[in-house]
Amino acid sequence: MAKCRVTPDTEGSHNAKFATMSAMQQQKHDRSLSDLVYEKILALIASGETSLGSRLPTESALCEKFSVSRPVLRQALKQLREDGAIVSRQGSGSFVVRRPEGAVFGFAPVGSIADIQRTFEFRAAIESEAAYLAAQRRTDAELASMRSLLAELDRCTSEGKLGVTTDEAFHELICSASGNPYFTVARTSIKGNILTGLNLTRNLSLTKPQERLDMVQREHYQIFEAIEQKDPNSARAAMRAHVENARKRVFEG
Repeated sequence: MAKCRVTPDTEGSHNAKFATMSAMQQQKHDRSLSDLVYEKILALIASGETSLGSRLPTESALCEKFSVSRPVLRQALKQLREDGAIVSRQGSGSFVVRRPEGAVFGFAPVGSIADIQRTFEFRAAIESEAAYLAAQRRTDAELASMRSLLAELDRCTSEGKLGVTTDEAFHELICSASGNPYFTVARTSIKGNILTGLNLTRNLSLTKPQERLDMVQREHYQIFEAIEQKDPNSARAAMRAHVENARKRVFEG
């Protein structure tokens, strides 16, 4: 029986493959660590331990506090900057400029907040384009279904109910009305994350005055009206603004 012989080239290919896999695993591990550090720093800010306008401890101090490397910490700080929670000033450090809602940590599963924020970024890109196409391709039947879902959301808003299922159905329908099934497929692939984000933002809205829920509902109507009027550019802009506003509302405490 012929024996399998590993040539130098084959061996090098295997080594390169394992090195790539190892690097990917390390990146995933570092991202998980940075997400935890991100959430811990958010908790410090939300609790008031690090107040608005104050400077965060130095990178060295934070690395020691959380027992992580500097690259891991810097990834967490980068996410905080993108969220608008902190700003970094050359030679001076990082300063707190926005505080997350304290209730975030009661409504969001531990370790999920960074993923929720990434999900909003993904949705802003995907759903804005779906709304653009829906404004061109929607049928009268789909428009009637959107109107019905908005009426149900109106009822939820007036009665102070959560309305997550109806909110989700409204966004799903717009993806379907785009006429391109890949929007729905892409969205379905992260549906668990989407529902977690919707539960968080709608629960936060219920802790606020009625005007907060009314404002969210006005954003839904702006999307609907642009689709109804077959104005794709306005539909795209309204959807992007709505999803990005949802992301920002986590940091309105």
